[in-house]
Amino acid sequence: MELDFKQLGVAIKAIAEEKNLPEEVVQEAVEQALAAAYRRDYGDREQEIRVTMNLNTGEVDAYITKEVVERVGSDAYEISLKDAQVMKKNAAIGDMIEIHEKVETFGRVAAQTAKQVILQRLREAEREIVMNEYEDKIGTVINATVARVEGNIARIDLGKAQGIMPRSEQIQGERYYPGQRIKVYLKDVERGFRGPQLVVSRGNKEFIEWLFRGEVPEMESGAVEIKGIAREAGVRSKIAVASTVPGVDPVGTFVGGHGTRVNAVMSEVGEQEKIDIIVWKEDAAEYIAEALSPTKVAKVEIDEGAKKAKVIVPEDQLSIAIGKSGQNVRLASKLTGYELDIEAERLHAPVEEAPVAPAVEAAPVAAKPAPAEKKASVKPITPKLKKKSELENSLLEAIEDFGE
Repeated sequence: MELDFKQLGVAIKAIAEEKNLPEEVVQEAVEQALAAAYRRDYGDREQEIRVTMNLNTGEVDAYITKEVVERVGSDAYEISLKDAQVMKKNAAIGDMIEIHEKVETFGRVAAQTAKQVILQRLREAEREIVMNEYEDKIGTVINATVARVEGNIARIDLGKAQGIMPRSEQIQGERYYPGQRIKVYLKDVERGFRGPQLVVSRGNKEFIEWLFRGEVPEMESGAVEIKGIAREAGVRSKIAVASTVPGVDPVGTFVGGHGTRVNAVMSEVGEQEKIDIIVWKEDAAEYIAEALSPTKVAKVEIDEGAKKAKVIVPEDQLSIAIGKSGQNVRLASKLTGYELDIEAERLHAPVEEAPVAPAVEAAPVAAKPAPAEKKASVKPITPKLKKKSELENSLLEAIEDFGE
């Protein structure tokens, strides 16, 4: 198996066009492969060799770098001063000189080596160019298709490249299947041992922000803005919004007429994920109270140094403030940047009137013996009524007195 350089030149041009690669990139990859092949057939593995190729004619030239020495110890790396001065008149000992060699062909093993190196270099070159193109799209949302699902990792087809979406970047409870069309947020381009890797996400807070950016044109004009987002993907999100134009309701702007805007975002991330939109406040205490929405907050005590806050809420609001599995207070803490301690409001007034309160509560109890006391005051009269003779005598006396 020998390399036909002219056919190779034609193939290089075809590959460059097919892969949408610059011709010089493909040519460089091929020249590196030919240099490796030349070392195998004609030189030494450690030799410094440069190979050039004319894609039109198929001519290949090799340039071997050698050191000028007084006495040659190794022909592969050294050249005598006399021979060097034939090629370069002012050559001196210690100089590095390139020796030109015409390459006509390669042997079977060298040709196979060249083929493998060319394929590898082309794959690397194609990947690098694609990655450089997608580096400009980091931090944006891209329309994509699910290629396949491997365990906890979803392979996402982005068009010219493929990205990965690990479990940590997925929406909780969301299921993916090959061919499914989805929107993803291009999070990063990681350069690892196997080359660059695109990392995409649907579970980060930036994804929510970009979805709202597409639904709320006022964000582009700067009339409203998102000040902060706390998200537990697939469960709940809290978004703090503000208006820069007097009279513009930021919450209403993001919700949209009849909830059209927020519903459009929810349909993309899943109806199971609830989205709370609150008004951002410059005052930390007011901001914390807003962040705990829909809780009614009685008082907020802030420890600015420790970045902690004690939030006092009515007793019937305690469970709402904490939320299911602590979700509400956890998201509010993420949103505001304060560690929140929720406490139920103590009813101080009744405690101060404690001596009076028992009397009020005991009134019904005290009221029970009251009739007995009244009865007790009536009892002395009852015996007199029982003494009939006394009653008759007093009645006769009264009649007699009246008659007189």
